[in-house]
Amino acid sequence: MSCLFDIISRLAGPFPWKEQYATASAAKGRLHGPYFSSIECKSMTVVTRFAPSPTGFLHIGGARTALFNKLFARHHGGKYLLRIEDTDKKRSTQDAIDAIHDALSWLDLDCDGPAVSQSAQRDRHAEVAQQLLDMGHAYKCYATPEELTEMRAQQKAAGQTTRYDGRWRERDPSEAPAGVDPVIRLRAPQDGETVLQDMVQGEVTVANAQLDDMILLRSDGSPTYMLSVVVDDHDMGITHVIRGDDHLTNAFRQIQLFKAMGWEQPIYGHVPLIHGPDGAKLSKRHGALGAEAYRDMGFLPEALRNYLLRLGWGHGDDEIISDEQATEWFDGSGLGKAPARFDTAKLTALNAHYLKTAENARLAELIKPSLETLSGIPMSELSTERLLAGMESLKERSKTLNELADSAALYVRPRPLEMEPKAEKILNDDARAVLATARKSLESLQPWTADALEAWAREYADNNDLKLGQLAQPLRAAITGSNVSPPIFEVITIFGRDESLSRIADISGNH
Repeated sequence: MSCLFDIISRLAGPFPWKEQYATASAAKGRLHGPYFSSIECKSMTVVTRFAPSPTGFLHIGGARTALFNKLFARHHGGKYLLRIEDTDKKRSTQDAIDAIHDALSWLDLDCDGPAVSQSAQRDRHAEVAQQLLDMGHAYKCYATPEELTEMRAQQKAAGQTTRYDGRWRERDPSEAPAGVDPVIRLRAPQDGETVLQDMVQGEVTVANAQLDDMILLRSDGSPTYMLSVVVDDHDMGITHVIRGDDHLTNAFRQIQLFKAMGWEQPIYGHVPLIHGPDGAKLSKRHGALGAEAYRDMGFLPEALRNYLLRLGWGHGDDEIISDEQATEWFDGSGLGKAPARFDTAKLTALNAHYLKTAENARLAELIKPSLETLSGIPMSELSTERLLAGMESLKERSKTLNELADSAALYVRPRPLEMEPKAEKILNDDARAVLATARKSLESLQPWTADALEAWAREYADNNDLKLGQLAQPLRAAITGSNVSPPIFEVITIFGRDESLSRIADISGNH
């Protein structure tokens, strides 16, 4: 198959998706069922998609869906596409579209080529609805809103499931009342069953009698979600749809539409939704729901990807899974039927691991904006050098980037230091006197290393009838402005002789 997007500039026509994805649609040998091998997938060009509705932030569950689709496509050497399902113009916003792109980019879940907009294909959707009418697989329904309201009320009173009763299924349009714009409904099969062979759920069957004749085009000519999704999946050549199991009931209606058009349907995989620690559906009371919120909380994208990967999918007892391993292992098997529980504590522990293994220069760049905010000044070359020198120790003590930035602020705060309350309490008159005398002893120390500094401090404390803490704690406060820091003798080494002695002098008054 030629590259999906190389030919975009050479294509023309009223329905760009239909032509743009024509090559992908021609994939042959597709198997329908929960059990398929990598060899079978190699007989086709796998094309997956992530199709969010732009009504808000990128939900953490949506981020997992995007991840699963991208990994599946990558594993099989296929394509992973993005479709913005923006047909609900009242709720869809450009800000939400931008937020989705931003979050996907941060998570390294960008799609292959430009995203496509569902609303731009309204004419194509209407064209398919007309084809269904022409083939006798759809019909015009002239039931008024009042009639439908009365119909539902009668069904409820009789203890029946509310569903369209097919009153215009066989009626002649010539009987249509004046002034009523019809909807177009699918002429769904009334007998038999619709069977879904699902990658995750296995075989799921629904009696066709339970599915009514759904609306394809509204009375104003706008397409419904069900019609748009099926047409778009077909025109984009989607071979596999991995999504939340809240779409499971939609799949049966969509299968009926694929069959009515004589199109090959995708292979579906419906993954259970993410729950909170208490087992209830994930909601605001469990914490942040938007993927970008975890960036703001200081999580690394690779840590969140790893964590989301393990929510509903497993590979033995493996917990730490690299992107390369995930691509190698994610073949569609291993997806569980039980809802996974989101645990922020586990995510935080995983993030701590990725912090420890991340490159120091990258971490310094990531926390630079926070450090400039904390210090109130731009990062200097000297501050950056100090930060990098202390990064190994800093990241060992941090679980998030926010914690890392807070700990690293000591290397960028300008003099004179603004003392934290606990540091101010440490630096009483006795402590300042100790520092004034100790500074004179420290001036001639050679070499200026952490080991030499610690040895000096122990010897000085012993010779002056002090406990080590009576010297080390005032030193920490004077050098860092805080009562907590990485090992203080390492910090003094990083600041160097002149800067360290100057900071002690700032406190002791001994210049």
